[in-house]
Amino acid sequence: MLEALGLDRSLESVYRALLIHEDDGVAELAARLALTGTEVRECLDRLVDLELLQPSRDAPGMLRAVSPDVGLEIIVRRQEAELVRRQEELARSREAVARTVAEFATLRPNTREDGAERLVGLDAIQRRLECLAKDLREECRAIEPGGAQSQASLDASRPLDEQALSRGVQLLTVYQDSARNDPATFAYARWLGEQGGQVRTSPVLPPRMLIFDRRTAVVPIDPANTRLGALCTSAPGIVASLLALFDQTWESAVPLGADRRRPAGEEEVTAAERELLKLLASGMTDEAAGKRLGVSLRTVRRQMAALMERLHASSRFEAGLKAAQRGWL
Repeated sequence: MLEALGLDRSLESVYRALLIHEDDGVAELAARLALTGTEVRECLDRLVDLELLQPSRDAPGMLRAVSPDVGLEIIVRRQEAELVRRQEELARSREAVARTVAEFATLRPNTREDGAERLVGLDAIQRRLECLAKDLREECRAIEPGGAQSQASLDASRPLDEQALSRGVQLLTVYQDSARNDPATFAYARWLGEQGGQVRTSPVLPPRMLIFDRRTAVVPIDPANTRLGALCTSAPGIVASLLALFDQTWESAVPLGADRRRPAGEEEVTAAERELLKLLASGMTDEAAGKRLGVSLRTVRRQMAALMERLHASSRFEAGLKAAQRGWL
């Protein structure tokens, strides 16, 4: 139940036992929970690190369990602070990658210079991807923003992915949350997972990227102007930055099989709704927010109307205030 807060089953069982049986020592806990003494001690050390156990004032040398309403709130706040830190790192990485990639926009089309190649045209990009996929040995990491993927793109990817998986290559792919609403894209993502690939989704993604064996990357030179083509590069600095950006995105993404729906009666905001509120609060238009989230303008307006209704707000300004008061922003 508390795995999302960093407590595995053993940690949670020890914590629960100490809440009920305050005087239990290591031996008693081990017998009660069918754990070894070493396992209990490791759990106690971890619970102290999480500030769920503190020294007892009544029994010097003993530990007492902090009440859940206090202790678990501390963990949640710590995770929120860590999430903010990661988001800041992600923003810095995006800016650094965008600046570096933009420098290669002046390369002559379909020629290699200093380990970089500017690919212009879908055929040129597809040919390069086929060569890179053929030479794959260990892994391919991919970020696929924009929600629904075109059928042509899915059809072109399937044989390459199938061949790589048959050779034991590890495929890690992050789609946008809105891809779950597109039958073709969702079916492809499920197929990829069933074949052994790892698939996650996130509300907001950085620009599209493919990283082959941690050595070669393919990214759009300008995501806002695809006519400039794609950049294929093996430059260590750029690849390292893209790997860091991918890892940060992967850590905050959710496995495809996970259920993002709110439990019945729960008033919390979903990850996608939180991102929408943040984008609109920053002054972004509905249309621009939709592009960032990979959804249509109509979907953005429908989601915002639903949020205003839940918040009992008569205007977006009031909705923003109430969302901030609830800690949604």
